[in-house]
Amino acid sequence: MEKSDLIVKPRIIDVLGGLLLLVVLPPFTYYLWLCMRDFNGAIVFPTLDLFAQIPAPTLTAIALYGGWFLLQTILQIAAPGKIHEGVPLADGTRLKYRMNGLFSFWFTILAAFVAVAAGWIPATILYDQFGPLLTTVNIFAFLFSLFLYFQGNASKRSERRSGNAFYDYFMGSALNPRVGEFDLKLFCEARPGLILWVLINLSFAAKQYELHGTVTTPMILVSAFHFFYIADYYYHEEAILTTWDIKHENFGWMLCWGDLVWVPFTYTLQAHYLVNNTHELSFPAAAGIVTLNMAGYAIFRGANIQKHKFRKDPKVPVWGKPAEYIQTARGTRLLTSGWWGVARHSNYFGDLLMALAWCLTTGFGTPLTYFYFVYFTILLVHREWRDNAMCAEKYGNDWEEYCRRVRWRIVPGVY
Repeated sequence: MEKSDLIVKPRIIDVLGGLLLLVVLPPFTYYLWLCMRDFNGAIVFPTLDLFAQIPAPTLTAIALYGGWFLLQTILQIAAPGKIHEGVPLADGTRLKYRMNGLFSFWFTILAAFVAVAAGWIPATILYDQFGPLLTTVNIFAFLFSLFLYFQGNASKRSERRSGNAFYDYFMGSALNPRVGEFDLKLFCEARPGLILWVLINLSFAAKQYELHGTVTTPMILVSAFHFFYIADYYYHEEAILTTWDIKHENFGWMLCWGDLVWVPFTYTLQAHYLVNNTHELSFPAAAGIVTLNMAGYAIFRGANIQKHKFRKDPKVPVWGKPAEYIQTARGTRLLTSGWWGVARHSNYFGDLLMALAWCLTTGFGTPLTYFYFVYFTILLVHREWRDNAMCAEKYGNDWEEYCRRVRWRIVPGVY
């Protein structure tokens, strides 16, 4: 099939917005770290003197991340796992993906425990090297994104691009960049950042024990919540193939930097705060936080499983009854029962409940530990807006009917 790229000119506001994010977000990750390290989580004015403390990479940090990235690459290629096909592409073809995340996750966790138990590396190494690691991964993400830009421009597939060099670097110049059969987007979305998130939490817990001789209930809870969230993600790994990022987003700096830097170095903010804030929770408080997290998980996972099963077989029962849906003029179906009859994105609602539970483990000593919940709310609302606009254009009158049947967007009774 002859290659035919789709050039979509970006609005000036999109280009400027991308430039702003690229300039602001990396320093902001350092700001969060420095607030935790030097000011016990207090919000301080970001002065030049503060950012002068940004560390250079160390040989230890470079060796750690280089070995880490290589290990995860080898596991992605060689670890056992089933082959699944992705959604149909614009040309009708379907890419194949090896789903071996669960094996890779448990292998990595076991390897880390063995390395610590054998005395090869200290349990606190990710805490001790956090700043230099952050710099190392930032530099790597910028350079890797440059590689993605040039590799995407050389793609033999038809791609959607803007024609603006900066914007294509930021958003990506290819939908599914690959080296042979090795899918770079799936790998970065599902491997280095997510597993590193869990290991950084465990290193923070080890540091709390080293400094204070205890691992507190809040630290145990937030580490366990995150551990379970990632383990569950890998258990249902096939579902990633139908997510927005994999289906629609080109793979450029935005996703690459987000996967490799933003996720592991900011999603660990609560555990970072708890290293030196050893407060305890009453039993009712702990039970309430656990209940909130479990409720959020039940909605999040339940909604995603319902949609996944419905896509595979529209006759599958939803909450014990035949599935209700709108048969669109395009030939696809819009599910309107179960969680998808409660709200158009009930899965986002569940995600937000879990996010709030994670933040509540830190108490109310600083608003900074609630940054994740605020950020995630903005992210999901923005994503819902984009999804709504795309579906309105795609389905037309059928989407209007869907919105009449399913009134609420994310939070039933509120939004």
